[in-house]
Amino acid sequence: MKNIVVFASGSGSNFQAIIDFIENGHIDAQISGLIASRPNIGAIDRAYKYNIPHFVLATDQSGAGLSDILIKKLNEWKPDLIVLAGFLKKIPSEVIEEYRNKIINIHPSLLPKFGGKGFYGINVHKAVIEAGEQESGCTVHYVNEQYDKGDIIKQKKVPVLEGDTPESLAQKVLKEEHKLLPNVIAEILNNN
Repeated sequence: MKNIVVFASGSGSNFQAIIDFIENGHIDAQISGLIASRPNIGAIDRAYKYNIPHFVLATDQSGAGLSDILIKKLNEWKPDLIVLAGFLKKIPSEVIEEYRNKIINIHPSLLPKFGGKGFYGINVHKAVIEAGEQESGCTVHYVNEQYDKGDIIKQKKVPVLEGDTPESLAQKVLKEEHKLLPNVIAEILNNN
């Protein structure tokens, strides 16, 4: 069976979407572990609920120390695919090199627009509305050494309506993320 390792920093709603797709038989894989960027997040609660092993990074971990810890943990969990699902730390280049083309990310905009450092969460949706965009959406892409610059795998568009606020747009985009991310995972794992 194929292994997925998920990285998360928040409530874990995309993590839950992946779990649901596995439970429903749409993804033929198991989640062998969760890497959390901080303690006491919803994603960890979800890991407990489904008996998924998890590991919490120390808040001050960075550089070579972070690379070593991540590579050790990943080698233990043997991922066929690593999924960043709302993970707010930059993945060290050593990890990217070790798992080249096996790390994907979900981003809450239509990349290449509104990507890069500082563009996460509500910041993205504020920027989309302030720019007067007619549409937004989400993007699943491969992870490389630069924020949100890896090859795009698939996107889903949503209209930006006149009355939309950053919060209402965030809800619309998140709803699509919960479908797009698990579907892309299924395509990648079923085709390999």
